[in-house]
Order: sequence, then structure tokens, then C-alpha cells
Amino acid sequence: MIVIGRSGQVARALAERARADLEVVRLGRPDLDLETVRDIAAPLSALRPDVIVNAAAFTDVDGAEHTPEACFKVNQDGARVVAESAVALGVPLVHLSTEYVFDGESDRPYREADPTVPLNVYGRSKLSGEVAVAEITADHAILRTSWLYSPYSRNFFTKVLEKSRGSTEIPVVADRLGSPTSAFELARGIEQVARNLLAWRDGRRGRGMFHMTCAGETSWSGFASEILRNTDCRVRPVTSDSFVELARRPMNSRLCNDRLSDVHGVVLARWQDALSEVWTRYGDVGR
Repeated sequence: MIVIGRSGQVARALAERARADLEVVRLGRPDLDLETVRDIAAPLSALRPDVIVNAAAFTDVDGAEHTPEACFKVNQDGARVVAESAVALGVPLVHLSTEYVFDGESDRPYREADPTVPLNVYGRSKLSGEVAVAEITADHAILRTSWLYSPYSRNFFTKVLEKSRGSTEIPVVADRLGSPTSAFELARGIEQVARNLLAWRDGRRGRGMFHMTCAGETSWSGFASEILRNTDCRVRPVTSDSFVELARRPMNSRLCNDRLSDVHGVVLARWQDALSEVWTRYGDVGR
């Protein structure tokens, strides 16, 4: 398995799951930069991958509003290059996307076929990436996820812990709903989907669009409260307009995972249970 996005949360989580029957090779900057690369089939062919996972993305949601070109080069053009390489190598592609392709106005979890109405540059770029992948290769599984976190790099989990140090209370948005998704649980689901694609080589079964998040739902403030449960810091719930953000965010980030379960037999853990594993790994990485 080749994972595009060497230092990202998902790539690192997938690498931790590597074992004898599942070699994981991570590629990314500086050796492979999706913002500038035009053809990666040749260098990938030497590695003889059986499946490609594209976990690379421009994820600075507010920054994308200032630099849309850079965002689209990675999330749209880069996705196209990876898909073309998968076709050239004759291997299935697992492509990661986001709930930001939706406007968040639904009163229920979003299904795969619901209309896509991105609110910001990042969401539009990821939607364009989905379209590019679907147009170029039928041998794909596009996985939309949401509220991804891990003990690695900067994400909601690590930011909450950083802000809580030396504080007795921190303000966190309470009017946006979603399903916090651990990178470790997401990696487990990706691995199973990849194995299914390889096993179902008729080129049709298991392909298409799927939603993949941890089970259950909460608000950002509810998630933060659970993160800080065993600390001296408490969460003060506030509304979204308490913060100044360049990019609009969906108020409802909930995704329905029924199709994933029905087709691939993949059900991720409850987000509360997945958080416990991340806490354990957080100590292991020495943060």
C-alpha cells in the first residue's frame, strides 16, 4: 500500500498498522509535492503498489481563502494526478475527502447522494478532487470523513490540550454538530476497504462514494469537555459567532455511515471509545 501524504495524521496512523501482509510506504513532501508534481506513475511503478491511498490535502481552511490557487493545486489537481497514476498502474485508489462538501443546513446526517454545496474554498477544492477521481478511474473508493484528530501535529485534540495548559476554562463552540473521528479508527476502516477492493477485483463491487466517521455525535464543546474530562480545565460553551473565522463552516457535519457498513462491513468505534486510544497514544508520542 502506498500512502500519499507522508507526515499527515492518517498516513502516520496507517504506518502504525503496517505488518507482514500489509506493507505501508508513505510518500510526500519534499520528495513528492502534489502542488507541483504532474506525473507520479513512473516513480510509483518502481514500488509496485497493489493499492494507493491518497491522504494528502491542503487542510488550512482559513488559509485557503487567501491562497485558493495553492489549495486547488493540491486538492483538485493533485487528486487528478494520483488518480491518473492509479489507472496507469492498474491499481485501486482510496481517496479521502471531507464533510465540508456540504453546506451543513440539513437536520440529519448527510448521505452520499445528498446535494453538495460547499461553503468555502477548501470544500470546493475537495469536491473538485472527488469529481476528478470519479471521472478518471472507476476503480476507486472515495471516503468522506469529518472532525479528524490524533496525537500527531496540530488538530482539535492537540489544540484543546495546548489551550488548557495553565487555564481553568476555555471557550469552545457549542452550536456545530459532528462525529469526532480518530485517525487510528479511520486507518482501520481504510485498511479494510483497501483489502476489499483488492479482493473484489471485478472492478465494480465496493467502488464509489462512502462516508466514514466514528459512531455517535457531539458538539465541539462536547468533544472538548470529553478531552478535558480528567483535567482541571473546564469548557465554556459559546456560539460560532464568538470567533472570527475567514471561512464559513457547516453547522451540521454529521455523516451517515450506513452504506459503508452495508457494502464493506466497516463500522468504526464510538467516538468516546476511540478518544481513549488517542489519549494512550498521546503519551507514547511524548507530547
